[in-house]
Amino acid sequence: MEITTQSLVQRKAPEFKAEALIGEDFKEIALSDYKGKWVCLFFYPLDFTFVCPTEITAFDDAVKSFKESGCEIVGCSVDSKFSHLAWAQKARNVGGIGKLSFPLLADIKKDIGRAYGVLLDAGITLRGLFLINPQGMVAYQLVHDLGIGRNVEEVLRVLKALQEVEKTGEVCPANWKPGKKTMKADTVGSKEFFSSQE
Repeated sequence: MEITTQSLVQRKAPEFKAEALIGEDFKEIALSDYKGKWVCLFFYPLDFTFVCPTEITAFDDAVKSFKESGCEIVGCSVDSKFSHLAWAQKARNVGGIGKLSFPLLADIKKDIGRAYGVLLDAGITLRGLFLINPQGMVAYQLVHDLGIGRNVEEVLRVLKALQEVEKTGEVCPANWKPGKKTMKADTVGSKEFFSSQE
């Protein structure tokens, strides 16, 4: 069966509601719980695998930076909340993820992965990542194949670039980083930026 992936960028983020592991407890969470905040929703294939714990722990290590930017992180896989808990009870140095500072959704029915267009026929999700703005719109979408881990620093850079555009109305050129020049998105205003380039 052929998979057709449609971009969700500039569309309303699909609502979700599911049980999640939060710390060592279970709680039902929904996208609507984060209304008015940025959300970094990322999907990973399966618990107790190989690339997945490196990504999850990298996001956990960066939670403070995301929160400082007004963004909440939510992870999601097709595993049960009990599988998430068992994995969180394993130390990082043996392939576990340890106690996390953000929720892991249990997408048992696979409805969330399907709604975001990252569910494979095999019943697991690709490494999809969505930055959802405070208005509930998808502002950024990234989908990787199974064997490639994401760059958390790049996700944070993109988040800050999106926020800069929202704040200033200007646009961010390639490789933009916080503190660097933005540009006006018109033929006259952009000349100021281009004139500073070598």
